[in-house]
Amino acid sequence: MSRELLIQCPDGQMKTVPLTGGRLSIGRSSAAELCFPEDAGLSRQHFAFEPEGEDWTVQDLGSKNGTFVNNIPLKARLILKPGDRVTAGHLVIVYSPDAVDPAAGVVVFEGETSSPTTSTVVTSLEGALSNQTMAIERGGPKASAPMQALIRAGLELSENRPLNELFPVILDLSIQAVNAQRGVLMILDGDQLIPRAHKGDGFRISTAVRDKVLKERSSILVRDAQLDDAFKGRMSIVEQKVHTMMAAPLQNKDRIIGLIYLDSPFILREFTKDDLNLLTVMANIAAARIENARLAEVEQAERIMARDLSQAGVIQSGMLPDKAPDVPGADLAGFNMACRTVGGDYYDFFKYPDGRVALALGDVSGKGMPASLIMMQLHARVQVLAEDPGNLAQFMTRINKATCAKCPSNRFITFFFSVLNAATGELAYANAGHNPPILVRANGDAEMLEGGGPVLGILPIAPYSEMHAHLDRGDMIAIYSDGVTEANNVAYDEFDEERLIEVLKANRHEPADVIVQAVIKAVTDFAAGAPQADDITLLIAKRL
Repeated sequence: MSRELLIQCPDGQMKTVPLTGGRLSIGRSSAAELCFPEDAGLSRQHFAFEPEGEDWTVQDLGSKNGTFVNNIPLKARLILKPGDRVTAGHLVIVYSPDAVDPAAGVVVFEGETSSPTTSTVVTSLEGALSNQTMAIERGGPKASAPMQALIRAGLELSENRPLNELFPVILDLSIQAVNAQRGVLMILDGDQLIPRAHKGDGFRISTAVRDKVLKERSSILVRDAQLDDAFKGRMSIVEQKVHTMMAAPLQNKDRIIGLIYLDSPFILREFTKDDLNLLTVMANIAAARIENARLAEVEQAERIMARDLSQAGVIQSGMLPDKAPDVPGADLAGFNMACRTVGGDYYDFFKYPDGRVALALGDVSGKGMPASLIMMQLHARVQVLAEDPGNLAQFMTRINKATCAKCPSNRFITFFFSVLNAATGELAYANAGHNPPILVRANGDAEMLEGGGPVLGILPIAPYSEMHAHLDRGDMIAIYSDGVTEANNVAYDEFDEERLIEVLKANRHEPADVIVQAVIKAVTDFAAGAPQADDITLLIAKRL
């Protein structure tokens, strides 16, 4: 019996994942078997599916926002039953033991062997309207005027229209339903009512009407405003010669989003209580349709934003090294994991013809798109200046001046740059406010490479110095962003430098890429269940 997961992704698309192997973890981290980095509601390692005999189980991995099975919080490992619905973040996953069309979801439609009988009546909105027209032409009974108005509203509002085209349709339907002469539809923008559609102009609406509708969530009918004690003396009524008027809230559940106001300056026909009831119902239907259209536009904008962010993430990832260069006498490795689709951390290697190699790592303050744009600027500057860095104090001064000229006043960059001569073990470096790298000796001793100047982007004229260290064979240097040492667990404890040093010491005899993996695993395990709060970047250089 085949087993699979039917997954509705955060962007609304459906995908099918066969359950054929072992454990399947899901989260925002690239280390998860199914990775959804754009879903902010997921933890890095959120939950996992695992086989248990002939069955499959689901287990929450200490996530921040929880995992739910059939809308019930998941507290412990649970054996799944066919059709169980697992939700986490913006994901909806249905477990199925048999292959089913993903579009079917949790409902399966079975074929019929017989045709509908005479007891079955089939119609549509178009059919309902045409049936009424035919009944009138044949002199037969017809639906009441309110029913006809609601059928017409259902037909018109079922069409897929942009929001700006929806407002005049709603107003026209309301005017036709109660035979009004004029009307205006207004939507709340903050505390202000903004007209979005109107028939007629020069509306002067009483604040008493407005407040009754918006504050008391009530519809209001004035049959003859010229005789009503509450309105007959108001200039808005006298000047416009308004005789009969109605107003109803555009109310979606408990939220008022605007109002519809209708009036007639002639006393040919007074509005009735039935008219008010009809307008109230139609306004409620219209409000739901407006909110649905709004949500559709928001979702479309979010999809475009997610797509743009994804493309930006691909572009940014392309700026980071695919792999470390091969340098005789050195073993190099690097790693970067943004906490969002794009990030503000940067690292790079520069191999020189004489066998030396430069190691660079920067961290832009903040996260997300603003930080990533500044990171790209830093990348461009370093690419040019690192071709011939010369004295590293002067190199850092040039980087800082260029950064100050373009960096916003509320942003800055911490940056470490070094040049390693693997043949001699000499390391020259300059530090602009970055975390002190850790030098781990082959014998297990560790020291911090202290010293340096201020961060980039704040002071156009700032002192920097070139410093030196020596790596014997088997020694290594670890350069890292604060996303490593400041990673929090669920108790808000930080991973800190001491834990990092212990992991580096324990793995000092391993290859550089294995050391990187060991550190990232230690950080991930430590912070399991807590959201990743910052970008994580690590660079290891080991002298062979």
